[in-house]
Amino acid sequence: MVLEGGLDWKAMSLSPKDMDFMEAKHSAAREIALAFGVPPMLLAIPGDNTYANYAEANRAFYRQSVLPLANRIGAALAQWLSPGFGAAKLTLVADADRIEALGADRAALWERVTRAPFLSVNEKRGATGYGAIEGGDVLMS
Repeated sequence: MVLEGGLDWKAMSLSPKDMDFMEAKHSAAREIALAFGVPPMLLAIPGDNTYANYAEANRAFYRQSVLPLANRIGAALAQWLSPGFGAAKLTLVADADRIEALGADRAALWERVTRAPFLSVNEKRGATGYGAIEGGDVLMS
């Protein structure tokens, strides 16, 4: 192309070469994310990222990657700290109830437990992670 009068050429879109580079970059990011247990959808790579898919991927990330890793670290720390505290069995676990991304799962659990008339008070407390109380082995009608 011959341009006169001080005009210059500005590319207005990506060339096929540049587009191929971007796709390779996104593909590499997906592979790395999968290796570390991170759903690729959480990387904000253009594609089919709907809010529902994102929310589900976020929950899966916490359930399948973050919480198991945190619990393994907690178990290793508990084993290391047990002799110092004189405890035969020290337990350190992550509190999943404090993770905002898992709020929908927690609400669904509470709803199921609340609507279960065949469970005693202590069974409901046990299902939601609380200890038994005295006199809680009765059914609520």
